[in-house]
Amino acid sequence: MSVEGRTVDASPAVPLEPPEGDAGGSGDVPRGRLLGWLALVAALTTLAYAANAAEQGDPPQDLLYRWSTVVGGVVQYGIILAILLLLARGLDRRVLGLRRPVSWGHAAVLIVGGYLSILVVGAVLNLFLKAGEEQGLVPDEWDSSRAAPFFANVVVVAGVAPIVEELSFRGLGFAAVRSAWGVAAAVLVTSAVFGLAHGLVVALPVLVVFGLVLAVVRQRTESLYPPIILHALFNGMALLVAVTLGGGT
Repeated sequence: MSVEGRTVDASPAVPLEPPEGDAGGSGDVPRGRLLGWLALVAALTTLAYAANAAEQGDPPQDLLYRWSTVVGGVVQYGIILAILLLLARGLDRRVLGLRRPVSWGHAAVLIVGGYLSILVVGAVLNLFLKAGEEQGLVPDEWDSSRAAPFFANVVVVAGVAPIVEELSFRGLGFAAVRSAWGVAAAVLVTSAVFGLAHGLVVALPVLVVFGLVLAVVRQRTESLYPPIILHALFNGMALLVAVTLGGGT
């Protein structure tokens, strides 16, 4: 309308939606959340290395056949998830990657390519490092008499762990580091920290490469769901191969 010769726009002030491909995906994350996340992963790394250093001799090969492993895993990931939710409160879920990929077809290609890539790299490194034997998680053979705790542990390892770890590293961690230092830093830092947080020495290069693949998938798809799927696929297939072809594969 016109007021004293001037044109006034009377339309309500409605914020424009960002483009679909960038719907909140690169929003700012307060620096305090980055510091909180760094403190969390530093604590996880310290505890993991301390626990592995305290082990006497080779780790037991029947951990996945124990109900105590199920309970310990659920409690551990439950605590981590609670801290993550506290650190992420008030943040746009899209900033954390909790949105559908720009293209599921493209995401599927990256998931398959990422899986094959980590298999090849892991196989090559395992020739020299024997990384699969260090963690001592996979069993040597199938034991049908303890199938119930085994499948309960599969749910934790191939279901709960990928969700919580991806929320931590490719979710909050990726968003916080990217907001502070950029995309390249987010990919490299979260990959390195992901490897360190497992508390392993010999397997560290394999884990860092795995983290790098997951971070690239997260960045290329602009979503956290593809890395979760890739992580779950890798863990699940590792357990299947272990009980069919032998532990440490």
